[in-house]
Amino acid sequence: MQTHTSPSETLQVEREGGIVTLRFNRPAAFNAIDLPMAQAILAVVKSIAQDSSVRVLVLCGAGKAFIAGGDLATLRADPVQGAKDLLVPLNEAITLMGQMNAPIIAKVHGAVAGGGLSLMMHADFVLAAQGTKFNLAYINLGVNCDVGGSYMLPRLVGMRNALEIALLGDNFSADDALRYGLINRVLPADELDAAVQTLAQRLAQGPTLAYGRMRRLMRGSFNHTLEEQLAAEAREFIASGSTEDFRKGLDAFFTKTPADFRGL
Repeated sequence: MQTHTSPSETLQVEREGGIVTLRFNRPAAFNAIDLPMAQAILAVVKSIAQDSSVRVLVLCGAGKAFIAGGDLATLRADPVQGAKDLLVPLNEAITLMGQMNAPIIAKVHGAVAGGGLSLMMHADFVLAAQGTKFNLAYINLGVNCDVGGSYMLPRLVGMRNALEIALLGDNFSADDALRYGLINRVLPADELDAAVQTLAQRLAQGPTLAYGRMRRLMRGSFNHTLEEQLAAEAREFIASGSTEDFRKGLDAFFTKTPADFRGL
């Protein structure tokens, strides 16, 4: 495994084969996102988005939390400029994450609040440790959500649940998050790492270009008519016909053998 820490020291980046792990690394602040972390997230996501050998991205947090939100000290010092400084790199990173081919797994534990919950919702898979506490939290500060929270939340949980979560600002449990449809699985804390590793390895052996097309089609479907979505599906399916993975998948089907996908 290759490990290095970003120049800001607030983001650890680990790589094992095609699996890249981003570990938010401000444990004393429950990984609250400050400006150096926001800038580091963007720099790393830019690098990953341009690297076709990355097959899976895993997001996790050091210490006792995934992310407890944005850094309130940054915002208190200058609420307007502080928000601008944080949101410009974060929004660009979120946009790039939605466009890339590699599936994203969020491994969450402890506290997941505010911008941390908004960021988590952009992952394709979320596995949570038992005992994890969630709170959208923005309303408790007298502000609306950011980092795509208002886009993802109603799409994941429906409008009624989204408004309850957003307007009441209450804590809710991992079991509640599972019931809402915010996460995929709840696991004992000592089983979380192994479960994420198993899922990441499975995805890393899959057809990465097809994953990317599937991700973008699903995410764009809410903004299209049926006719537009049919056209988009046909366009992407035809484009997939030229990939090595599609040929391998067809050969595997007819020979009744496992497909050796290479992400090409």
